[in-house]
Amino acid sequence: MERIASAIRARQYLLRECCAIGPKLIFSDISERQQPPATLRLRDRRPKQNNMLRTFSAFVTSLRARSLQELAPFALFALTAAMIAVFGKVAGEVMGGETRSFDEALLRALRDPSDLADPIGPAWLEHVVRDVTSLGSFTVVSVVTLVAIGYLLIDGKRAAAAFVFIAIASGVALSEGLKHLFARPRPELVAHLVEVQTASFPSGHAMLSAVTFLTLGALLARIQSRRRLKAYVISVAILLTLLIGASRVYLGVHWPTDVLAGWCAGAAWAMGCWLLATWLQSRGRIEKPDSNNTPADRG
Repeated sequence: MERIASAIRARQYLLRECCAIGPKLIFSDISERQQPPATLRLRDRRPKQNNMLRTFSAFVTSLRARSLQELAPFALFALTAAMIAVFGKVAGEVMGGETRSFDEALLRALRDPSDLADPIGPAWLEHVVRDVTSLGSFTVVSVVTLVAIGYLLIDGKRAAAAFVFIAIASGVALSEGLKHLFARPRPELVAHLVEVQTASFPSGHAMLSAVTFLTLGALLARIQSRRRLKAYVISVAILLTLLIGASRVYLGVHWPTDVLAGWCAGAAWAMGCWLLATWLQSRGRIEKPDSNNTPADRG
């Protein structure tokens, strides 16, 4: 009898446990089926992240694939726009009289405080500066342009020679037009160490030197296949442009903002010509760089 009673109690205990655990197992199984595991939820997000990574890596790869020659036009376009913006800013402030204190302070800094007719530095420096400033004169610019055109013609690059003539001649016309438009008087704060006759803004020497030397430098660098020659030509053109413009302030014939505006306008014109030359060259209108140089000569 005791065995029968213990078996009945054991069966009742098992029934109670099954009734208590059974619903939990059923509902937990249903909830697991309705809600995917955390790994599955993360997998749903991975495709979007992978697509973004693929897009970014493809963009970086495309930039690496492009050569410096292909990216140069975009950089030149941005620089040209920046130069035009700076010129407009300077011109607006000059016309509003906002730069007068800056201009006068810089002109005074380059003269002896006791005698504003005497520039700072030794006597020979004045003669050197006069020689440097003559490099931006109309005569010297014309001679340099004709020499460059003659070189291009002898080298068989007739289209490039015609482009140089049109680019520089139109740049000279632009310089004269801007002078007549603004008609800013020359500085009278200090004595002029060279004779001048035209208006002050923008500096004709600064702009003509930028138009001529930067245009010639850009074009001559464009038709060269050796990178060292490209860097040398551009560096010399920039150095000459800076020296000529600075000499005008030292000689007291231009306000500093005149020179800054001349640099910006001339550089913008030269870079615009470089962009145009690149486009014409891609269409076969201007001769391409010489291809007879061996790879050992490059770099």
